[in-house]
Amino acid sequence: HVQLVESGGGSVQAGGSLRLSCAASVYLASFDCMGWFRQGPGKEREGVANINPGSGIANYTDSVQGRFTVSQDKAKKTLYLEMNSLKPEDTAMYYCAADLRACSRIPKNRLSIWGQGTQVTVS
Repeated sequence: HVQLVESGGGSVQAGGSLRLSCAASVYLASFDCMGWFRQGPGKEREGVANINPGSGIANYTDSVQGRFTVSQDKAKKTLYLEMNSLKPEDTAMYYCAADLRACSRIPKNRLSIWGQGTQVTVS
């Protein structure tokens, strides 16, 4: 079955940067939607960014616009989340997710396939 494996999390000081990776067991073009989500302590899960791997068009939540960038390496079957100017409020477990449906057709960000998550801590 399809697997997503996140990596790249860690601890960083405010203002620093991290790059998260999401390695898929299939080519990214297999999906119509991939996304990055996060869940901070005591908070609900929220969508950070999503992308259509085919078109490369990405969307970001307001709080990360201009600081985070989604990219992909199709040959490596890997999705990335470049995070710059990190803030303490970015502290969360970050998850990668994917779906065969278009992002706009997925209710409440309920993508079908999820990774195990990687922790990001900003102090």
